[in-house]
Amino acid sequence: MKLEDLKFIDLFAGIGGFHQALSSFGAECVFASEWDEHAAKTYSVNYGLQPKGDITQIAEEEIPRHDILCAGFPCQAFSISGKQKGFEDARGTLFFDIARIVNHHQPKLLLLENVRNFQRHDGGNTLRVVVQTLDELGYSVDYKVLNASHYGLPQNRERIYFVCLRKDLMKESFSFPSPQKEAIKLEDFLEKKSKVKIVDRPDIEIYKDYNPLKDSHGNVILPNKPIQIGRVNKGGQGERIYDIRGHAITLSAYGGGVGSRTGLYQVGQDIRKLSPRECARIQGFPDSFKIVSKMTQAYKQFGNSVAVNVLKAILHQIEK
Repeated sequence: MKLEDLKFIDLFAGIGGFHQALSSFGAECVFASEWDEHAAKTYSVNYGLQPKGDITQIAEEEIPRHDILCAGFPCQAFSISGKQKGFEDARGTLFFDIARIVNHHQPKLLLLENVRNFQRHDGGNTLRVVVQTLDELGYSVDYKVLNASHYGLPQNRERIYFVCLRKDLMKESFSFPSPQKEAIKLEDFLEKKSKVKIVDRPDIEIYKDYNPLKDSHGNVILPNKPIQIGRVNKGGQGERIYDIRGHAITLSAYGGGVGSRTGLYQVGQDIRKLSPRECARIQGFPDSFKIVSKMTQAYKQFGNSVAVNVLKAILHQIEK
């Protein structure tokens, strides 16, 4: 399937990770929906398209025709009542809004993303209803947990991705892209001069017995994963310090501790969080991407976003 010149819609769009990936293949966004006004502003400034608001209030007939539907949809449990299955089970959830749009427009391709634990959510019932609903609507459903660390981004970010092709277009089964073996490090994604506040506290501890992994020749091995080298306070969530020669921890929209949302890293002699620009980079956004929100909102937006490089790898596989 060639993606060039195809039209797509971007639901639960956030700041446009799907948009970033698909537009790089020549696809055109004809509709976006995002209820958070700060994320919607960032989306509008960067893509010249103002997202509509609450998708539950937008009729499927009002949405333009499209070839691809994208959605990093919220994870909700489904209510099971009587003998209802699939599409009927989805009513009352935000996934139902995806289903009703798919039912009306029958796009060629659906690209969906969710948290890793989606497979086990509600004892596996949530996944079952999603797969069954899409099957009823005429789509093959392939899904897999992929880690951004394996696709050119120094961030340990595992998410489940769904590739759903309309059955009448299927020529062969879909295979997700293989992990990339190239070693990368967070250090190469950092700003030369960051304005992020330095953490200067008496309870910082850098482990004295820490040594990077080395091969038989004494060369440092880049492990493509976070390497904890210290802590602040008791070392709880948001209080762990990592080596920039490894990877970042998963960016989060929320969280506590002095390193909330990004984790703490030793950069030279300084201990600090990542900056919003660095968060953008390890999510796969180019430096041309405009960060227009204040810092707290920017951290939330990048913590909620999809990893662009993973999507690009999936899209390349779809074209193949």
